[in-house]
Amino acid sequence: MKKKQNIEHTQLLVLSLLAGEDMYGYQMILELARRSDHTFEMKEGTLYPVLHGLEQSGMVEAYQQEAPTGRMRKYYHLTRRGGALLKSETEAWQSYAGAVNAVLRSSAGLNPA
Repeated sequence: MKKKQNIEHTQLLVLSLLAGEDMYGYQMILELARRSDHTFEMKEGTLYPVLHGLEQSGMVEAYQQEAPTGRMRKYYHLTRRGGALLKSETEAWQSYAGAVNAVLRSSAGLNPA
């Protein structure tokens, strides 16, 4: 089992969002907040550096597309390489979360599962 995560949780969340569909930045911010019941309310100043890093490492690709309003938007697409990273990091995260939950369940006063 991996003892440490290889990527930051923000990168994992962004890759996960893009696994379902291509999205533009503000759409990702809204969708992340919606899916997490507003636990994650990412700011543009956090999101765009993450997206740029993922783009530079070949995990996502960006392209321009016209929105229904006529305005051009920059969309991000998960690459095959990004999908493979998402799969491996999701497995590592689930293993890590399981280990944390096992410790929490064994704490005094909590019911073991």
